[in-house]
Parts: sequence; structure tokens; C-alpha cells
Amino acid sequence: MSDSPASASPYETLGVGASASDDELRKAYRRLLRSTHPDTGGDAVRFTAVQLAWEQIGTPEARADYDRGARPGSTSRSWAPAPPRQPAQQSRPTARSYGHPGGWRRERYLRLMQEWVGRGVEIEDPYAAELVHSAPRELRRLLADALAEESTARALSSLGIGYTVWHDVATGDPDEKIDHVVLGPTGLFAILSEDYGGPVRARRGELIGDAVDDEKPRDALVGRAKRLARRSMVKFSGMLIVLPDDHLAEPIVPLGSASGAIVAAVRRSVLPALLRDGFEGARPVGGTEIFDLRSRLQARITHVE
Repeated sequence: MSDSPASASPYETLGVGASASDDELRKAYRRLLRSTHPDTGGDAVRFTAVQLAWEQIGTPEARADYDRGARPGSTSRSWAPAPPRQPAQQSRPTARSYGHPGGWRRERYLRLMQEWVGRGVEIEDPYAAELVHSAPRELRRLLADALAEESTARALSSLGIGYTVWHDVATGDPDEKIDHVVLGPTGLFAILSEDYGGPVRARRGELIGDAVDDEKPRDALVGRAKRLARRSMVKFSGMLIVLPDDHLAEPIVPLGSASGAIVAAVRRSVLPALLRDGFEGARPVGGTEIFDLRSRLQARITHVE
């Protein structure tokens, strides 16, 4: 089961409340095991999820550990921001970057978490796993996406000095943004970092999945990129939705094109190589053009507040 704030809790997977009795839990598990079994026409992904959920809370001991916040397979019981890293000496130059990846969503998460818990109630650790997993899905998604942005930012920093990255880029709507804009020799890219808490797939050029609900991430990215392109008078080479590796069946999932730019969902681990090598068919940026684009974007890009 994915160790993500957005992933369904084992209680949610089994369709019971956290206060369900052991007998209710067992009945729900057996019912779902029959209905999701692939041999009877069930969904293999759901079948596996049900089994993993039962492993987490199927016995009184495992359930007690889970309720105390001990998550099997989790290396940490808190998703608090990592402390600032001291730059290593004689390390390879990293991509120049602007903005605070994940900061906008973390601020929203903290504000809404305090409202959910209750004003005036002191929260010892707002990122503690046991608190996060008890919160509404809206809050869990905010934190999951903040963590996704931070992970993508770390991957982008490895691109090298020839690349420039802007994080948390405003698009004109106070509730919308582009998580990362990347400029380098292989082109100009608009990027969203997402974590829906489970696998997604493509259908008719859009991402779908149990956790995606009614969201249209591809359309959202294209719309935001177009607005930024008009304002900055630039053209994007690619528009990418970056996801955790285990949430995509393939390293790169094509999602068509928009305004001459290639649109795709990609695994986070392949993102740096993809941006270094470029998309087949995407227009590279060379010569003095990259300096002109960098100056134009630096003058027009603003960050969300």
C-alpha cells in the first residue's frame, strides 16, 4: 500500500469506519475478497489493495499498531519538511531555481488542518502520520501534492547549470498554478507534480483512476500553460504531469499534444533523463534563444502567494 498522505487508509479500502468492530471488519474483508477476486471477474488492483489493507488491520495487534500511527513499510511517522541541506563542497553545479516548491500547498494544508482540528487547539505535529490519515481527503491531497512537488524539485535540481527552474508559478487565478517551469537546451516545459494516492491510467488523452475523481489534470495543465504562454509570449515544448513511479504502468504515458507541445504523464525517476534528452519531435532551444527566453520568463513569471 502506498505510503502517501493521499492513499486510502485500510479502513477506507475495506469500506468501514475506524470504530468498526473486529467482526464488522472481518465481514467487510471477506465480502470484498469475493467481489474483487480476478477469478470471479473482479479487479486485480482492488483485490491486491484489499489484501494489503487486511494485513495492516486484520489482527488486533496489527490494528492497534496502525491506530497508534505505526505504518508498515513507512520509514517515518511524520511528513514534516526536511531541514535545509548544507551545500556539499565541490559538488556538481545544480540547475538555478526560483520559488519555493511545495510551499504554497504546505501553507494551505497547515491553515486548513488547524481549522479542521479547531482554532485554539494546539497541534504538536501537524504532519504526524496518525493525524494526517485521520484528516479529510482534501487535506491529505494537499500534503501529498506538496511532498510530490518537493520530490520533483530535487530531481530537477540534478539537471545542471544549463537549466533554469521556476517553482509555484502563478497563472492569473489565485487557486491555480504551474508547479514547475523548466527551461533548458531541450526546450521549455510546464510541469505538474501530482500524487493521487494510487495508480492512474490514460483514457482518451486524460488521466483517470479511482483516486482522480472528477479532476482533469491534463486539461488543467494545458489551460494553465496556455495562459502563461500568452502572458510571457513563449511557446512550450512539452507539458508534463509527474507522478510517483508506482502510480504509472509505463515510464511515459502519452496524452496527445496542445498548442504544438507534447503532453504526457511521466514517472518521476525518468524526468531528469527525459528533460536532458528531450522529447522526440519536441522543438529544442539553442543559441541565443535560450537567453532571450530566460530573460523574458524571469521578467514575467510571478509566484503564488
